[in-house]
Amino acid sequence: MSFTPTEEQAAALKAFSDGDHLVIQAGAGTGKTSTLAFLAEQTGGRRGRYLAFNRAIAQDAATRFPASVQCKTAHSLAYGALGHRYRERLNSPRRPGWKVGQDLGLNTPARINGRDLLPATLSNTVLRTVARYCQSADTELAHHHVPQLRGLDTGEAHAELADLLLPYAAKAWDDLQNPQAGMVRFEHDHYLKMWALTDPALNTDYLLLDEAQDTNPVLEQIVLAQRERTQIVMVGDSAQAIYGWRGARDVMTGFQGHHLTLTRSFRFGPRLADEANRWLTLADAPIRLTASADIPTTIGPHTGRPDAVLCRTNIGAITEILTLLDANTPTALAGGGDALRALAQAARDLIQGRRTHHPELVLFTTWNELRDYAELDPAGADLQPFANLVDDHGPDAILNAVDRLVPETQAQVTVSTAHKAKGREWPHVRIAPDFTPPPDTDEVDSAGHPIPGPIDPDEARLAYVAVTRARHHLDLGGLSWIHQRPDGNPVYVADGRCAPHASTDHMASPQGPVAAAG
Repeated sequence: MSFTPTEEQAAALKAFSDGDHLVIQAGAGTGKTSTLAFLAEQTGGRRGRYLAFNRAIAQDAATRFPASVQCKTAHSLAYGALGHRYRERLNSPRRPGWKVGQDLGLNTPARINGRDLLPATLSNTVLRTVARYCQSADTELAHHHVPQLRGLDTGEAHAELADLLLPYAAKAWDDLQNPQAGMVRFEHDHYLKMWALTDPALNTDYLLLDEAQDTNPVLEQIVLAQRERTQIVMVGDSAQAIYGWRGARDVMTGFQGHHLTLTRSFRFGPRLADEANRWLTLADAPIRLTASADIPTTIGPHTGRPDAVLCRTNIGAITEILTLLDANTPTALAGGGDALRALAQAARDLIQGRRTHHPELVLFTTWNELRDYAELDPAGADLQPFANLVDDHGPDAILNAVDRLVPETQAQVTVSTAHKAKGREWPHVRIAPDFTPPPDTDEVDSAGHPIPGPIDPDEARLAYVAVTRARHHLDLGGLSWIHQRPDGNPVYVADGRCAPHASTDHMASPQGPVAAAG
């Protein structure tokens, strides 16, 4: 390797050479891949496997690791072992979910908890049930694999839905076992699950698991089964564990091994490291970052065009896209526009009097029903921005905006959700305004001002991911409210009540975080 290891990297090499299982907490921009390659270079030719989150990361790693390390995704390993048998089915054409449901026998509506469910809704829910099972470590289909539907989220209603659909999900899973042909479209997660159920042994001297904080349960099952067979090195950042909503788990914190850290960021300077540490504290993360003093990262409002705008939600993203396109700015959306297109098409269906099969909106029969739910039902508050956006612009304007997006290589600005931005970086980043603060509590401070509500650790982790994407300049934008909270959270006294909040006079002080920003 062409670099001199830091003390933390040298400590990782010592523990790795001793044969310990390792857990390496690697903060944003701390060179985790370079560190893993450094470890592999020092093994004297021991055989290793590196498991990456996606194919692009695995391909990049293959150019940086020695030839003794095989860099793959879990899907690639599963395909070589078992998935190739299903090659013909993987290339089969897409079919609407309702047609698959018809083949499975779902031909009549069902009424559950006063809600009418069309066969297409039932069919799509069955397919999502199979998908959730494939992402789990479970050996059998069960009630908890059936997804929750809006309006059917009580325990009794969900149990009734699961009782109805699980036999069809089992029939779909049986159908997928046939390598030649079947009713259900065969996906890559299907053969990964089949491979996991065989309890595969990875014949290697050591196993490097990247992005371990967002490990799919089925991959967790495969990796942990190797503990007695090979040396395991998990690397990731627990503060970037932001995919729990889709079943991912942070397998690092509970793993028994030698726990080490990488805390010096080579991506940005000290001012941004201080900002990141604020969010790391709120997330109760196990690390804090330092940075190189010679990297001149600045923080503050900026009137120029950013390289990237990071949003909390898809709705925030389409709002930014519409604004940029109105200014004739070539704009890209990280990950593409499929999710936004599907939401806009679902809204158009409802407005035009048709039912939609979008999983978030499937139980609404009209647009007015969705509007009332978003405005009046606390459980529908997350849909309010979407409803307002559609009412203000119309679904066709949103669809037209998605069609006008350009590839990132041709864009002046890339719009991304914070989730899609993980693993990315840009010179100049602006945070979109949909990162709103939590609501105030009912308590007031000594001046009579409402005391801010606590910040959810999940939201703190997402904010940490967002602010650490910048290299040279960060416009905090929608996260600027954090500077009005000296510690980022209200202070609680022993009885659990909020204590009076500290003064915010620091904002006028040269030492305050806003004044100190460049």
